[in-house]
Amino acid sequence: MKNHTPVILENKKEMRYNHKCMGKESEIVQDIVENAVIIRSRRRTMSLEINRDAKIVIRIPMRATNKEISEFVLKNAGWIEKHLQKAKAQAEKDHETPKLTETEINHIMKLAKRTIPKRVEYFAPLVGVDYKRISIRKQHTRWGSCSKDGNLNFNALLMLTPPEVLDSVVVHELCHRLEMNHSKRFYDQVYRICPEYDKYDKWLKENGKTILHRLG
Repeated sequence: MKNHTPVILENKKEMRYNHKCMGKESEIVQDIVENAVIIRSRRRTMSLEINRDAKIVIRIPMRATNKEISEFVLKNAGWIEKHLQKAKAQAEKDHETPKLTETEINHIMKLAKRTIPKRVEYFAPLVGVDYKRISIRKQHTRWGSCSKDGNLNFNALLMLTPPEVLDSVVVHELCHRLEMNHSKRFYDQVYRICPEYDKYDKWLKENGKTILHRLG
């Protein structure tokens, strides 16, 4: 169960080098291209990525021309603007959020090791599954995971979320003991135990990145 990932737009169409003239580039396209990180590789398609720091990464084929890059950016200018504004707002929010001290992290780890196993023990019979080892870690991207062998892993920073959100993550991972995927059958099991799962998942998506960023 991840939260800290860049926003990526893939162009599914293979690049064709017809070199058609796009016309005069707009200022917004020029600004985006000039400030973006452009990575050339043996790929056949183009993609746009906006990372956590509001940096734009454009991945392109080795032979792509400046004209083709600009045409691709212009075509997706609306998508870029929308997600760039979100990334900038998130970056500003992260900047204003204080980092956790080592003492605070140690306290959170101790609290998590006491609390999370008890929540797993409570929900496992309700889900109808068993499990093996429970690991508690401080992680920058993942809230929880479940291995095919039944080992569970949880992020200690869940202790900074509302109790209902913590429980929703526990239920999510336990349900993977029934379905190792995110199919409809998987979510049917999740909603059976946690009917308001979508509400708590939305909270985690809106606030989780800021919490994770507190690790520094």
